This record gives sequence, C-alpha cells and structure tokens, in this order.
Amino acid sequence: MASLNGYSVLVVLILTCGAVMATKENDQIIQENNCETKMGLPYILAAFRSIFEIGSISNKCCDELVVWGKVCPSALVKRTHENPLFKDLSPTTIIPKSIQTWNNCLALMYSPSPIA
Repeated sequence: MASLNGYSVLVVLILTCGAVMATKENDQIIQENNCETKMGLPYILAAFRSIFEIGSISNKCCDELVVWGKVCPSALVKRTHENPLFKDLSPTTIIPKSIQTWNNCLALMYSPSPIA
C-alpha cells in the first residue's frame, strides 16, 4: 500500500507533468474551472485513494467533492489516464471506481440526517 508521500508524488506529477501531456480538452476544462487551485491537496489525495486504491473517502472530503462539482474530479481522473506515466492503470477499473466514488458522495451528502 502506498504511503501518503507516494500519493503526494502522484498528485504533484499529475498537476505538473500532466498539464503538458494532457489533451487540450481536459487541460482546458481544468484551467477554466480553476480545478488545481480550488481543490485542496488533502481532498485530492483522499479522492484519488478511493479511486486508485482500495479505500473510502471521508464525509468531509465527500462534501468538498460535491461542492466542487463533477467537472474537476472527472477532468483530473481523465488527465491521469492520458498521462503516459500512468499507462498501466486500467480505465475499465478506474472509471467505474471514479463514478462509484462520486455517486457515494452524492448519496452521503443528500441522505437525510438522523433526527437527534
């Protein structure tokens, strides 16, 4: 299992090198929506762990993810797939996990709170 430092390296590579290697479409979406500046590193790491590794995302990170909207997380995941450094990642596994993470966060955020 990768350490937090390993994920930090992954995110830094995605955010720096990935911009050069990404298609114009995803790069433009990320730039126009300020995805790299509005999404805090701890939340990006949590989302990526739940997508690229077995794990879950915290309620707070889910709340943040839903507030950002689906555009930024989707574009960042797609850009990861386009980066030759991550060519071994299977889109047939990662894309469904990305959708599942998003759907789980939506369900969590919009589920009724228990009455105290």
